[in-house]
Amino acid sequence: MQTAKFQSSNDAGVLSANQGSVSGNAVASSTGPSGLPEATKQLAKSQLERVGKYITGFCAALVVLVVVSLIFLVAQHGLSTFFVDGINPIAFFTGDTWNPHNTGADGMPLVGALPMIVGSFSVTLLSCVIVIPFALGAAIFAVEINPTLGSKILRPALELLTGIPSVVFGLIGLMVLVPWVRSWAGGTGYGILAGSLVLAVMVLPTVTSLAIDALESVPATYRQSSYALGATRWQTIWHIVLRAALPGLLTAIVLGMARAFGEALAVQMVIGNAAIIPSSLTTPAATLTSILTMSMGNEAMGTVYNDVLWSLALVLLVMSLVFILIVHLIGRKSVSNNAQ
Repeated sequence: MQTAKFQSSNDAGVLSANQGSVSGNAVASSTGPSGLPEATKQLAKSQLERVGKYITGFCAALVVLVVVSLIFLVAQHGLSTFFVDGINPIAFFTGDTWNPHNTGADGMPLVGALPMIVGSFSVTLLSCVIVIPFALGAAIFAVEINPTLGSKILRPALELLTGIPSVVFGLIGLMVLVPWVRSWAGGTGYGILAGSLVLAVMVLPTVTSLAIDALESVPATYRQSSYALGATRWQTIWHIVLRAALPGLLTAIVLGMARAFGEALAVQMVIGNAAIIPSSLTTPAATLTSILTMSMGNEAMGTVYNDVLWSLALVLLVMSLVFILIVHLIGRKSVSNNAQ
């Protein structure tokens, strides 16, 4: 009898221990390994995600606010030339005399911006004409001819060229290009040609890098299919690869033009800074950026001359937006062609 009672008491103890273990496991599973309830952990995770969403949203809103504020600031001061100072927009964009401190026969300041506009477009277009063959040839070599040499030598050289300050390019142009142009073509050596050569060297790494990315984006199956049909390497490059990469190549050229159009210091050092319509590539000229960098710090805020300089800055801003719009249009057309 005593043995039976002792056995039943042991069974009851084991049962109670098992129940305690089960309840302990249940509590542990509900609290998790860190000792916190699962509901609390989920709440903390959702709060962390909400905070991250707010922080990233604030950063995005700040970027948009800065862009809108800059556009508003430049537009406000730039349009003051026409709405406050009474300058005729047609006379501003078509006039060929730049002398804001003097007045013309109509009593208005002589603020014809056409020489600077012509100078900016001239150096931009000529520099792109110079750089496109070299950039495209280097990109083809790095992707299609010798990718190993292109990745080990060409790309580091492009990165090094990109990191050189613009004042160094301007100094080299002033000491090397200007005397060479003077000895080769006569004149002072300053002008559109010298500015275009400097810009071509500065734009070269940008256009080349983007062209390499465009060529690398062409699927390898295009090349394999062309080779399977009996085409040679150059036939494949010309008829298949370049055509497939055309939107990316056009984007590279447009971005290079935008880079060249907004360059200031290097061009200012070699172009001559004469606010006249150039009669040749070797006569001194001026660009929008060169006039801005030379004059903006010398004029008081609120004067007509200062407002006119803001108008030149507004022209630069509008041209930058046009370049960006062209890039988006090219990208959209490329996407629609791929979808078809």
